[in-house]
Amino acid sequence: MPEPVEVSPPFRWDLVTPDQLGSMLSGGPEPDLWFVDELTECAGRVLARSGNGDLLFVGRSLDSMFDLLSGALTGITTEQRLARLPFSFHRRPVVDGRGRWRVPALSAGQRAAARRVLADLDVTPHALARRHRPVTFVDVVHEGSTFTELFALLDDWIVESREPWEVVRRKLRFLGVTRSRKTSPNTWRWHQHAGWTRRLPAASVRNVSLDALVWSYFGDHQTKLTRSFRPDRWLLTDDGPDRDERARQALAEAVALVAYGRGAPGRRALAAATSHEPALAEPWLRSVVRQLNGV
Repeated sequence: MPEPVEVSPPFRWDLVTPDQLGSMLSGGPEPDLWFVDELTECAGRVLARSGNGDLLFVGRSLDSMFDLLSGALTGITTEQRLARLPFSFHRRPVVDGRGRWRVPALSAGQRAAARRVLADLDVTPHALARRHRPVTFVDVVHEGSTFTELFALLDDWIVESREPWEVVRRKLRFLGVTRSRKTSPNTWRWHQHAGWTRRLPAASVRNVSLDALVWSYFGDHQTKLTRSFRPDRWLLTDDGPDRDERARQALAEAVALVAYGRGAPGRRALAAATSHEPALAEPWLRSVVRQLNGV
């Protein structure tokens, strides 16, 4: 048996029960949640298109959606669970001997570390084959490279474990948050160019659009509360959270989003965002929406 791997994902405060913040928020300005309407609309549609799966937010780009939904679903009776899967597969390209860019394969140690993080979230081939509801991975998507690498990581593990693929494939969902743009027959769609998506049921790969400016803010410009968790950092000891002024402002924004999600206006807006979704015909979503509306 291989030795267990110790992995310490980046620390992030628990903002639903924030007993660790101390004076971090003292004296700071009120955060400007200029994006909250677009975020709430998108979050409602993500919830509706999740297939009643446990939502795992990949990387850091959608931390704000995780915070808003964490607040909104606090006290709601639902089987759905929210968690963060902090993996980042970006910034790994190297030049091969022919001068071409390529992404290096994960080392044995990195694969073991990734599996440990997934196992801590109860996402293993054994667990997937036996769970009743799916796991829904959510991330901002441009070309789908992160989802591609995550799927490959899971696929290798499933093959190695010899769990039945026909069972496991029905427990995996990938939900991409894409940049809103005008559609046409020639629009480039990431999932149509990723061959692995055809190995899953059609409903298992879905998209939700988000206002382009807000998408860019979350994906490219927003100050995050955790360091990027790239493969070269998967085996390093976490050095704890930043406490500088930018981190304090980011923390205030995240806390405000949890509070907005917990409040009646935020919950009603989230419920309203599901109003045109086909999944509203399903009992699980109707139950959540009734509770969000205080019914």
